[in-house]
Amino acid sequence: MIFNKILIPVDDSKHSESAVSYGASLAEMSGGKLIILHCHRPVPTGLGEPNFQKAIDDATRESYAILESKTAMLKDKSVDYEEKIIGGSTAKSVKTVAETEGCDLIIMGSKGKSDLEGLVVGSVTHKVLHIAECPVLVIK
Repeated sequence: MIFNKILIPVDDSKHSESAVSYGASLAEMSGGKLIILHCHRPVPTGLGEPNFQKAIDDATRESYAILESKTAMLKDKSVDYEEKIIGGSTAKSVKTVAETEGCDLIIMGSKGKSDLEGLVVGSVTHKVLHIAECPVLVIK
């Protein structure tokens, strides 16, 4: 099967690295494009200035660091990719980005770094499995 666009939501976990590695292999075989997505927690609007802007800046800086660590392995490969950062509910954001970008596949790590650290399958992965319109591949 050929995948034109593959969405890979990432966090700072080894399972995300596995998802990016597997996604890169699929994209190389099919000539598809990867979208590497990091979702940060929503920033409360009631913080007031300058606290609100500082919280946004901190979340953005952390997101870029995570994306950089995950895309480092793609630099030596002939894979077309783009990076995206979005704030909000992670599962809903993944679904929205997948639909908006017209993704054929979502590849996710089996567990990420969430508040509960997941059970058998991470809680975000579990939610995406149930709400996504396209196929979801879970990688260990």
